[in-house]
Amino acid sequence: MRIILLPLAWIYQLILLFRHFLFDRGIIKSTAFVTPVICMGNLSLGGTGKTPHIEYLIRLLSKEFKTAVLSRGYGRLSKGFLIAEKGMTYREIGDEPMQYLTKFTNITVAVDERRVRGIQKLKASQNPPDLILLDDAFQHRHLKAGLNVLLTDFHNMYPNDYLFPVGRLRDTVSAAKRANIIIVTKTPLVLSPFTRRRIEEIIKPKPYQSLYYSYISYGNLSPLGEHSSIPIPRKVSNILLFCGIANPYPLQDFLKSRCSDLITIDFPDHHVFSKKDMQGVVNEYENILGRNKIIVTTEKDAMRLVDSPYFRMFKNIPLFYVPIEIKFHKTAELNYDKQVLDYVRKIRKNS
Repeated sequence: MRIILLPLAWIYQLILLFRHFLFDRGIIKSTAFVTPVICMGNLSLGGTGKTPHIEYLIRLLSKEFKTAVLSRGYGRLSKGFLIAEKGMTYREIGDEPMQYLTKFTNITVAVDERRVRGIQKLKASQNPPDLILLDDAFQHRHLKAGLNVLLTDFHNMYPNDYLFPVGRLRDTVSAAKRANIIIVTKTPLVLSPFTRRRIEEIIKPKPYQSLYYSYISYGNLSPLGEHSSIPIPRKVSNILLFCGIANPYPLQDFLKSRCSDLITIDFPDHHVFSKKDMQGVVNEYENILGRNKIIVTTEKDAMRLVDSPYFRMFKNIPLFYVPIEIKFHKTAELNYDKQVLDYVRKIRKNS
């Protein structure tokens, strides 16, 4: 199948290379801003962990600076620029902005499919931010961010992948040269020097690029919504996991060590759960034998579930989500924090 699809990938590559040529030569202009702008993105079609890495930067930067997060708002029904407010649903702003809005009360969350316009609107608002975090905008060449952070999955690093539709890359490998920081995500808790050398040989970072390694830290299971008031059993025999994210394998590995049997129901990334979907999950749960059984989903999926008119179907069913945070190996956290803070402080001082 890959051989059959290769001609399509070659055509796609030619289009991308021509597009980058136009931007690199200045034929198509990129807009830069005096305000510090940090872009978080990847070269693949998702699944590298952008959302928790944005949340890491929110925790780091919002203590000192008025921080705004600008996202496309994937899957939302609204159009144009919109500042998220309490009472809005994921249908209006998207599931990832909804997650930022729910977890952080000291930041501004905005959505706009045109990032340049979104930044201009934020700068012109009554309470303009000190800095702007761009969620998933590495491929948006119309915008020139001050600091580009590129994420790549440890299990599928971009140099080993292929362009869509043969692989999962949405941009060329050569586009990685625009990154200031490269983070290898979802690494094991123990990362040997040998593994680090192997990664460096694969990625081959430029002299001006910093390379860091992060891993996922899972929190305790949290009940989802008022309908999930049933406490988690001390001993769990069966876990039914259902989720609509690009790469659920790290969560699966985490849950496997906490039960005797794990059943997974996969949905597409950003999937909007229908009544039929939820009924299927409930039926699967009821067919599991034994008492010590629960249903688990992801934090991002939870944003779409709680606003669903069919969420009531989980009443009296133990439904939980797993909160996650990003951690860095060894001294990488200090170096990463310093690099980001130094950039923001320098730009703020010069402006």
